[in-house]
Amino acid sequence: MSAAPEWAARIDSEIVTAEYSAHHLQVLEGLEAVRKRPGMYIGSNGSAGLMHCLWEIIDNAVDEAVDGNGDKIDVILHDDGSVEVHDRGRGIPVDIEPRTGLSGVEVVFTKLHAGGKFGGGSYAASGGLHGVGASVVNALSERLDVEVDRGGKVYAMSFHRGEPGIFSDSGEKRPDAPFRPFEDKSELRVVGKAPRGTSGTRIRYWADRQIFTKDAAFQLGELETRARQTAFLVPGLEIVVRDDRALKGQAASALVEGGDSGAVAETPREISYRYEGGISEFVDYLATDPPVTDNWRIQGEGTFKETVPVLQADGHMVATEVERVCAVDLAMRWGTGYDTTVRSFVNIISTPKGGTHQQGFEQELLKVLRAQVEQNARRLKVGNDKLEKDDVLAGLTAVLTVNVPEPQFEGQTKEILGTPAVRQIVAQVIRKDLAQRFTSTKRDDKNQASQLLDKIVSEMKARVSARAHKETQRRKNALESSTLPTKLVDCRTNEVERSELFIVEGDSALGTAKNARNSEFQALLPIRGKILNVQKASVSDMLSNTECASIIQVIGAGSGRTFDIDAARYGKVILMSDADVDGAHIRTLLLTLFFRYMRPLIEHGRVFAAVPPLHRVIVMNPGSKPNETIYTYSEQEMHALLTKLRKSGKRWHEPIQRYKGLGEMDAEQLANTTMDRSGRLLRRVRMEDAEAAEEAARVFELLMGNEVAPRREFIIDSSGRLSREAIDA
Repeated sequence: MSAAPEWAARIDSEIVTAEYSAHHLQVLEGLEAVRKRPGMYIGSNGSAGLMHCLWEIIDNAVDEAVDGNGDKIDVILHDDGSVEVHDRGRGIPVDIEPRTGLSGVEVVFTKLHAGGKFGGGSYAASGGLHGVGASVVNALSERLDVEVDRGGKVYAMSFHRGEPGIFSDSGEKRPDAPFRPFEDKSELRVVGKAPRGTSGTRIRYWADRQIFTKDAAFQLGELETRARQTAFLVPGLEIVVRDDRALKGQAASALVEGGDSGAVAETPREISYRYEGGISEFVDYLATDPPVTDNWRIQGEGTFKETVPVLQADGHMVATEVERVCAVDLAMRWGTGYDTTVRSFVNIISTPKGGTHQQGFEQELLKVLRAQVEQNARRLKVGNDKLEKDDVLAGLTAVLTVNVPEPQFEGQTKEILGTPAVRQIVAQVIRKDLAQRFTSTKRDDKNQASQLLDKIVSEMKARVSARAHKETQRRKNALESSTLPTKLVDCRTNEVERSELFIVEGDSALGTAKNARNSEFQALLPIRGKILNVQKASVSDMLSNTECASIIQVIGAGSGRTFDIDAARYGKVILMSDADVDGAHIRTLLLTLFFRYMRPLIEHGRVFAAVPPLHRVIVMNPGSKPNETIYTYSEQEMHALLTKLRKSGKRWHEPIQRYKGLGEMDAEQLANTTMDRSGRLLRRVRMEDAEAAEEAARVFELLMGNEVAPRREFIIDSSGRLSREAIDA
């Protein structure tokens, strides 16, 4: 028999060398797994993961409040990078847990999947029910201190990266203080006496910078938003957020401004949230547009059965069929706008990516309203068109909460509810309540139902019309006929990235702008006077307004929900109005139109405001040297320029030209100052995030809405900040 070839022997040798056997397997014990793979538990090791750790601790405190234990929670961001959460609940159990022989405090903070939320009767429904919250936070902390007020005593325990022990620090606590772990037996220390009748838990921890990135930080805005949200969801619960981190920065700024740094440093930023109205008040807070319906509150519950493993007295897990009760609470209202705001929660925990409860809500809402539209098809003149989900959700603001014992989440981050039976229960509750509302004989209910159906059908018709319009409105090439407004002075290029649309105030400025523009990539659209105030007008009024319709048609990307940023015909939209009060008013009206109906243009940074100069100063040079022209953009800048010229012994032509409008410039001046890319000044209109968008909506409503009284109060309150010199008279 011939010997095996050389290559076969080599492969044989490599297989033996790379043998994969059981001794290669790595078993991570206890909290080691958390430190090795933190992303499995908190999503990331950046700011989002840092905030998730904080939510785990806060959620435990909230669960106590929901269960009727305590009505106040303090969250303190200390200036040393630590965070503290103080609740007035029952306090973590301090007695010995029989199976482990450890105190309840140590079990909660060192054992994964340990806690009082696994069907033992301690909590009816809770948010932190995976049992990994406190222990995961402990594992990812350089130092964690917990104090428990219970039974007239104050108990304390400290941990270093999940390991219990004692820090040898005196005075101010530090995460890098000498640490001695317990060797034989851990100790839950009694460090003081608690006042009679007082109970609760204080947890302070320093996130481990070996785990989290250097730029990871607690986000105050996100924390305040979550605190406000939780206070809405738990009526009567007060949540106080205090930020001590900015004290040093405030003191430094006070010194720069010549203020009293000590006074500033002694007043940290603190805000308290407490609401009695529950989710109805939450919906009123979230909604920014005028109402079409009242705030509808829908409540109900349903039962379902599921088979779950239940821990028996002998320590074995046995699959048992149990009956669950799911409570549904929904508040919603429709407004005149088209934006949709739906917040969903499970046991007070936000589910930003939805889940079975939100699916049941949206599907049943569409089903019920489709049936109502079909019943009223003749009055509503709907034809063969069918409602879609976006038509129903347009202008809807809703908060949906469900309480479910031991809900199934998709992942530890709890962003999606996965319990299948919840979908049908939510649908049943909504179906029953809405059926009663739409069949009610009360005048108010009938009026609101009629107005709601009118709004939804108008949204459907606008969607169908916009889709047809969008299919025909694309940039035309030389061989196609154009249906764009005749007053549009278009550019030649078909490259969207290069093209610019100038919305020009008045025909006089248009004539000058025609000669000043670069016709290769700059298009002009004149508007006459002040356009419609779309904050106060309906969608139909806006679409029937010539100027608004022309702007939407020229941009070519639709409006409202059907707006498609990829279909926009121009890379930049530049608002070019006069540098006076009327020009500012026109610019505000245009921005309102873009904000309400073409918001993605602002969000993508494609809307700009041209900044024309206010003054033209001609500096006289001696001899044959040509005079120099300098443009200034404010009174302050002009006076500074004149002072500089005076000091250098230069003279200028009097009177200095003050531009009242773009029409006063000739083509060369307009090109040099406002249209030529090499010398112009543009202000980008930008919206950083959703919170800024909501605040902008409130400002627009205050300044441009139907309610006169709040606007009058704003003017009166702000009058003290008005500078007479700033008035353009």
